[in-house]
Amino acid sequence: MNPVTRELLMKVSTATLCTALFKRGLRHQFIQDVRPLDPGLPNMVGEAFTLRYMPAREDLNPISVFLDRDHPQRKAVEQCPEARCWSSTAARTRAPHRPAASWSRG
Repeated sequence: MNPVTRELLMKVSTATLCTALFKRGLRHQFIQDVRPLDPGLPNMVGEAFTLRYMPAREDLNPISVFLDRDHPQRKAVEQCPEARCWSSTAARTRAPHRPAASWSRG
């Protein structure tokens, strides 16, 4: 991302960005109820690095599968590039029962 673009986006509210995307036909480009861990830090701005969780069967995917360092979900978290905003979602929904997370690296 161009540093000038990044600086400009840091000054724009999330509501303004969502409205601009909505006007361009992108209707659900946000995660509900996201809050900063430290409100004193600047806004998080960067290109997305998204991990989409797929439903797993308990009989085929016990929790022990995450002990494998080559597990795709584990590798995705560890390989998030510098200056990218990592996010994860379980489905194309904003329902509160779906896990979602977001953080910035760098």
